[in-house]
Amino acid sequence: MLTEIILLERIETLGKMGELVKVKPGYARNFLLPQKKALRATKENIAYFEAQRQALETQNNERRTEAEKFAKKIDGLKVVILRQASESGQLYGSVSSRDIADALTEASGETVSRSQVDMNSAIKAIGMFPIKISLHPEVKVMITLNIARSMDEAKTQEKTGKAVIVDHNADDRKVAPAAKQAEAPEEEAEKEEAA
Repeated sequence: MLTEIILLERIETLGKMGELVKVKPGYARNFLLPQKKALRATKENIAYFEAQRQALETQNNERRTEAEKFAKKIDGLKVVILRQASESGQLYGSVSSRDIADALTEASGETVSRSQVDMNSAIKAIGMFPIKISLHPEVKVMITLNIARSMDEAKTQEKTGKAVIVDHNADDRKVAPAAKQAEAPEEEAEKEEAA
């Protein structure tokens, strides 16, 4: 059994503002109706929507204009998040949409909510990741998320476009060239202390 609703804004997977669509009752009850993204398609609500259509479209256009201004500011932005990770690049923990929203808010100076970060699951490894940010149902931008163990490693990853990890299959535990140079002074210091 599907529930018929009127969309109050564009929703990517369903349709445009003002369209009558059928959705599962739980999706309508738990998400669309409480978030004020839709109304149940009753005669009263259809009449209300038609009376309010102009005001809703004006509000939507204002929000879209603000989102487009912000989109120009952050489109293509590179955001660095530092986390602890193993030599193989696996994070001790994960990076979630909340972490990305907080880092993006700090980098841009404007508030980004975790619901605007479009990702299916948390990230559990170091590296460079393209992330889609939905600022408005009609305005989306891509940012690059650089997850690293240190700022030096983040810079190396940005230059190479690859995660800096230790290859355990190699004979002498090779590290990406830039990372090996960064670790060399520490290894020499350890050898001197041992001697």
